[in-house]
Order: sequence, then C-alpha cells, then structure tokens
Amino acid sequence: MAYRLGVDVGGTFTDLFLVDEGDQRQWRVKTPSTPSDPSQGVLTGVARICEAAGIAPADLANVVHGTTVATNAVLESKGARVGLITTQGFGQILHLARSQTPGPLAGWIIMVKPDPPASLADTREAVERMDARGNTLVAVDVAQVEGIIGDLVASGVESLTISLINSYVDGRHEQQIADIVERLHPGFPVTISSAVLPEFREYERTLTACMNSYVRPQVASYVDRLQGALSDLGVRTEVDILRSDAGVMTPAEAARNPVYGVLSGPSGGVAGALYIASRAGFPNVLTFDMGGTSTDVSLCQAGEPTIGRETTIGQFRIKVPSVDVHTVGAGGGSIAHVPQLTGALRVGPQSAGAEPGPAAYGQGGVEPTVTDANVVLGHLPADLIGGEMSLDVEAARAAVQTVADAMGLSLEAAADGILRIVNENMAGALRVISVQRGHDPREFALVAFGGAGPLHANAVAELMGSFPVIVPPSPGLLCALGDLVAGFRNEFAQTLIRLTAETSDDELREILGGLEARAREWMVAQGIPSEAQNVEFVADMRYHGQGYEIPVPWAEGLEERFNALHEQLYGFRMPNTASEIVNLRAVGTGDRPEPELPEEEPRSGDPLPPGTYARAELHPGARIVGPSIVTEFDSTTVVLEGYTAEIDRFFNLLIRPEAS
Repeated sequence: MAYRLGVDVGGTFTDLFLVDEGDQRQWRVKTPSTPSDPSQGVLTGVARICEAAGIAPADLANVVHGTTVATNAVLESKGARVGLITTQGFGQILHLARSQTPGPLAGWIIMVKPDPPASLADTREAVERMDARGNTLVAVDVAQVEGIIGDLVASGVESLTISLINSYVDGRHEQQIADIVERLHPGFPVTISSAVLPEFREYERTLTACMNSYVRPQVASYVDRLQGALSDLGVRTEVDILRSDAGVMTPAEAARNPVYGVLSGPSGGVAGALYIASRAGFPNVLTFDMGGTSTDVSLCQAGEPTIGRETTIGQFRIKVPSVDVHTVGAGGGSIAHVPQLTGALRVGPQSAGAEPGPAAYGQGGVEPTVTDANVVLGHLPADLIGGEMSLDVEAARAAVQTVADAMGLSLEAAADGILRIVNENMAGALRVISVQRGHDPREFALVAFGGAGPLHANAVAELMGSFPVIVPPSPGLLCALGDLVAGFRNEFAQTLIRLTAETSDDELREILGGLEARAREWMVAQGIPSEAQNVEFVADMRYHGQGYEIPVPWAEGLEERFNALHEQLYGFRMPNTASEIVNLRAVGTGDRPEPELPEEEPRSGDPLPPGTYARAELHPGARIVGPSIVTEFDSTTVVLEGYTAEIDRFFNLLIRPEAS
C-alpha cells in the first residue's frame, strides 16, 4: 500500500490528511499546534494518524508539509542577523528603498519606516563592478572582499547576502564572492541575489535576497530538526515543503531558499480548493478560507491558480512567485464593538485569538465575537471537533448582550447584525480579487473551507452572486489535502527589456530554449520522470514608459494578449504605445500522483426538510432544504432559507438558490 500524508500547521491546530492510494481510504486528525516548536505538534499528529490507520510511520511513502515558520520569523521579527555585501557606492540600497508610502495622501507623515533585514552597520561594499550587459568593468578585489567578509562574520552576523549591481545579467561576481565565503568559513549560510531573483530592479532583488537570509537559519534548523525527529519515529521518506506558489520543494531547497515558502500555508488551501472544484466540474472558482483571525480569498480560472510575481509579508513587499491571496481581518474570533463616538456597530479587525478566544470557548473570553454570534443564532452545535470541545452558550449570549444593550436591539438582532457586517467585510475582500480585476463573480463558484468558512459561505455567496457554494468533505482540513495535490514547481527567469516589435523569433527562441534547459536540468535533479515534466513560458510585459509589468502566458499573438489582459485589469489599452517585454521565464513543474478520493453514484430520494443533519450520514444525491445546518467533525455548514444543498458524487456539499 502507498500511504501519502499532508500536514498543515496553523496557529491553533495542526491538520493531517492521510490517504491510502490503494483503496482510497482516508484518515484525518487535528491536534493542537505547538508554537514554541511546531515540529512537536507535527510529530504528535503523525503518531496519532498512523495509529488511527493501523500503520507504522515507515509505511509513509510521501509526506508534504505546509509551514508558517518563515512567515512567523518575519512577522515576529525573530529572523537572523543578516550581513549584506553589495557593490561599492550602493551600501544604502535597502534604506533608499522606494518612494511609495502606505495609507492616504498624508501617509508619509505618519508612516513608521520598518528597519530593513540588513542594517547599515552590517552592510559592506565590495570593490567590483559589472555593466548592464554583463561586462566586467572592475574585477572583484579578492583581498578587499576577504577583509569585509572576515569583518562581518567576526561582528556576529548569522547569515550573509551578496547582492551586486547588474548581477541579474551575469551572477559570476556574486558566485566568486560566495566561493570566497565558503573557502574562509565553510558551511556559513550565504544567499546570492542572482540565484534567488535574477531580475532587474536592484532594491527588490536585494530585499528579497536579504529576506531569504533573514529566515534561512530558522527554517533550516526547523527542517533539519523535523526530518531528524521523523526519522527517529520511523519515517523513511523526506518531508517535501509547500511553496508559496502551490508547488513543493525538497527539504534541501527549503533550507537553502526558504523565501519561496513565506506563504506556504495559504497556498495549500488554494491548491486543495482548486483540486476539489475541478473534479466537481467547476474550473473557475473563488476560494474562501475563513479561520479564527482572518479570511484568505483567491481567484482561480480555467483550473489554474492566479500566481502573482510579488507578495507582502509584514511591512515588506518581496518578489517571489506566490498564489495571489488577499487577506482581510475577519474571522470567527473577530471582536464586535460599538464605539461611543459613532454608536455604529463594527466587527474586527481585532481578534480574541486562540487565548482567551471567543466567550463561547469558556477560556475566560468576555468580548463578543463572530463565533459567539453564531452560537446565539443556533448556527453552531454545543460540541465541536467530535465532542473534544464544548461551547458555553450562556457565556456567548452574555457577551453578545453587551452589543444589544449598546444599540438598543434584541439579542438575536445584535447577533444577526454582527454576522451581516462580517459577511460584508469578507465579500469586500472577494470583490477586490474579482470585480476590481475585471472578473464577474457571478461566473465563479465559491469554495468554502477553513473552520468557519462553511458557516458564512451561503450568506457571502448571496452577496456576490457566486454559485454554487462548494463545501468539500472535512473543509477544516482542506489545506492538508492541498499539500498532497501540489506538484514540484520552480521558475527560471531572464531579464530582456526590449520593445516587442524589436525582438526576433530567433532571439526569443534562444532565450526560452536556455531557460527550458535549466528547468529540465532542475527537474532531472529532483528525480522527476520525463513523462511527468512540464515547462510553460511567461513574458512579463508593459507599455513602453510604464514602471510595472504584468505576466502574460506565452502564446501566438503575444502583444494582443497583453493588450487584452491590460484592458481587463485596468479598463483600457494604449493602442498608440509600443509594448515591451521585460522578463522571460520558464516555469518547470513536475506532476505527482494525485490522491484518489472517494466517489459514488448519487441515489435518488425526496428532499430532506429543514433541520440539523450529520454530514457523515448523508449520501451522494441527498438534498437538504434550507434553513438547515450540516455538522461534521471539523466544521459546520449553514444553508439559508431559499437555498438547497445537495451531496454530489464526490461527497461535496453544493449549495444553490432553490429556484435554480
């Protein structure tokens, strides 16, 4: 038997999803996360799920892990002390940064500029220079470089970044300095910018490389510790790590370039949602992942996730390929309050978190939250997680009563108001990724997951017009399933900056051929068989004179495709302005066997009347009339009045307006 395990570590729970590819059996486990050392929660979960399946850890053929270690290191400012080596005269590159400031027009007045990952005190300038065509103007001064390396290491830096001007054209000077570091200090962690981001724009390239160095020691230590502990437990396979772009990488690559995994967790949910929806026949979906603190949403079209070229982590915008996820501070723990100044009800972004949590959790929380409002309205059962957690209904009512008293409403009206406001907040996030980017949300299904997503999905879909609502089996563990359906992925880029009309087919074929060769070489090194290898090409394009570009999938009529995409995103095209290609990239992917999930022919029967149902007792073909509640181990689904829910052949719950 071939057993494959997906592991997703969240802030509160560590989720595990095990499948037996031989007979399609599945096992699911939720275990408390251990923030001080996430590997302990993983080990506990692996032991529990292997025991539940009646197998030994040595029987696991594949383990894929979505982790927030890199994310937390940045958000909590607990990364390494980074030393930066750059070209002479460019020592303040991270501090000059860009002119954009967050917030309104006066944002520059109130902005507190974050400290970059490498301070000026830990920055050194190397004597070397290369021009924009890759020609050496000043050779690397080996003696001088040896001196600044020794100075940085002696000062106590924990990792080094080498980011030289114009190294995106040719990285040999960076590699030469990295070789000197290895000669003087074997094994010292070094990041070279031309390997992490071989693209122009020196600030973004330097920041991304420094962020890689910032999280590298912590991630490398975690991966090594986890792999060792699992080996001691009896696991024989390596632990693959989920990337931010919903691909996977080996533990060695994760330890070397952890910046590729800063959004590892959210990408797993998108991958799982897209897999479930595509099987059910819905390639265009909006993903809706609602947890305790926040909600993550994303748009997927034609069976593919939307991959962005940059992402924001903390206060830094770094250039790494990642699933385009928009996050809003709305979750089950979001606190409702009535400011005295306005007297208007507000929900979030403050959250009760996991400790003390909502009042209903009985852990000392007293402030009214979204979860408490759901309890008051009867949307949540008294027991959660298979009876492992009991809710304090009276505490929830008392908390929501404070809102009711402040607004002169009944208890139920106050609870309903809380839910209406948080639903509008989440619908606003969905509009950002759909309407504001030229997509009609009515042409997309809504995939609801996370612990709280199915509770609110019907109401949010009503606001968006996005049907059907798809609630997969065990929606609270969908991220762990997403880990299993992800394939290997890596990108190889080259900056060009050339007007489209001035490029020749021979020149482009030569560049793309070289990028493809690098992608194929990487896939062979990963052990990906030739029949599972895929290479796709993308051109980053813009109008001549623009400052930023958009990725355009490579195909015939590239310029027209760019014009159409620009018009979709921004509402106009510039017919009298030349377009130009900025970067060319090859995306290498290695397909892996997807888990075979249960499937059953639907049975006919009369619709079930409004009520509360256990999902495990529903068979494909079963139809439920709203208002109803469907409960399961890790989540609860609300079906509103005027809607019906049907179990499809893949055991998904599909919610549609009753009239349809």
